[in-house]
Amino acid sequence: MEDGTFESPGYCDETDDDDARQWDTRSDCTVRKVLDRVADKWSVLVIAYLAERGHRFAELWRRIDGVSRRVLTASLRRLERDGLVLRTVHATVPPRVDYELTPLGRTLHETLRSLATWADEHEEEVNAARAAFDARAGAA
Repeated sequence: MEDGTFESPGYCDETDDDDARQWDTRSDCTVRKVLDRVADKWSVLVIAYLAERGHRFAELWRRIDGVSRRVLTASLRRLERDGLVLRTVHATVPPRVDYELTPLGRTLHETLRSLATWADEHEEEVNAARAAFDARAGAA
């Protein structure tokens, strides 16, 4: 087999973790699944709000502009399954459900905050690059 060639698209053993091309083909690997999760805009917003404090479902739904109840429910379930969010059901009438970040979720929030900080620090550079690109594309 040629050097750098994988046995199959789902083959995960003995691969170079720094090779980003793997993330496109290894859909059954954890790295791809985690990247898919953190790249989801609703998950990022849920994590950001839960980093402040625990929230009930309705609070999150009101705070996250544009998310439907169905999509928010699905996002929370996926985050819970990944061990990033803790769902606590209180035996009250009516039942009360609280969501909070797990310790693992808090570590992800720190990483997302670093990305947001980078974006904020480089906003002018990104905007300048976009304007230059649009000018070139318009001239072509």
